[in-house]
Amino acid sequence: MIYFFWIHFSLIHEHYHKRSNIESTNAVIKRIFGETLKSENQVVQVNELLVKIIEYNLKIVIHEMHENGINPDFSQVKVEKTITV
Repeated sequence: MIYFFWIHFSLIHEHYHKRSNIESTNAVIKRIFGETLKSENQVVQVNELLVKIIEYNLKIVIHEMHENGINPDFSQVKVEKTITV
């Protein structure tokens, strides 16, 4: 196994790095929003988790906008389809 590890080190390192990024993101989401979901229904739990992920992504985008001085212009964005619930 050690021989295999050194032969394929770059492939293994690339895969491990992707996993460590995911684990770090999961840890941050749990730290910010808590480790448990409030809903009892499985479908609602999935939706609750997806909302937490979207909220985390928006938080990161807003932070990077302020950190890097990015001022986006959304006036040219066209909405193709409206979703109603």
